[in-house]
Amino acid sequence: MIVEYIRYRVPADRLAGFEPAYERAAAAFRAAPQCVDYELRRCVDDPARYVLRITWTSVEDHLKGFRGGPLFADFLAAVKPYVEDIEEMRHYALTTIAGNGGSSPPTLYEWAGGTDSFVKLCDAFYRLVVADELLSPLFADMDREHAGHVATWLAEVFGGPARYTAERGGYPYMLNKHLGKAITEPQRRRWVNLMMDAADEVGLPDDPEFRAAFASYIEWGTRLALQNSQRGAHPVREAPVPRWGWGVAPPYQG
Repeated sequence: MIVEYIRYRVPADRLAGFEPAYERAAAAFRAAPQCVDYELRRCVDDPARYVLRITWTSVEDHLKGFRGGPLFADFLAAVKPYVEDIEEMRHYALTTIAGNGGSSPPTLYEWAGGTDSFVKLCDAFYRLVVADELLSPLFADMDREHAGHVATWLAEVFGGPARYTAERGGYPYMLNKHLGKAITEPQRRRWVNLMMDAADEVGLPDDPEFRAAFASYIEWGTRLALQNSQRGAHPVREAPVPRWGWGVAPPYQG
């Protein structure tokens, strides 16, 4: 994904019509498969200035897909009176410089108790797995470090250190572990149930907010693993390790 920023300075005589124009133009964003999200902000210090942020699936999807598609004409017609007021229009890529400030809520990783909590969770979970007749065949060749590696994955997913990415190769490595496994829905469902049992056993926080976020990742992750494990599947091959928040699911698009 890529982020486009468009910065405007709108003359006073046309200022009143700017936001209504973008209300009309935004219909094209909502209909465009290339657009992930968008947001228009007005400067508090200088109300004549606006910044439009648009997240596109890629630069090519924006420049060729959206601009070359049927929605662009309506978008341009709505904002055309303000094209001359653009001061900057550029694409920006993410950097590694990002984080939460002191007023942000704790990450799920912090709320769970850090890495040690995920290690205990995975130790308990895989003890249940190897004793389960439905799941144990899937893990017949599991090495002794497997539980620790999954704990490292979960810690990163829920907001902890990016050790799985640095030490194991991130999402592509995890994906390769599932390819061709032909996981069944009963196996997926049992995996979920045993993970929830393990969470109770080791005392992960049981407040509804945490458990809802935890359960949503487990459902999302296992359903993705099931799909990717089927013969003939065409999964997304390159993606970051998902970062799960309080009710936030990342888009994985092929």
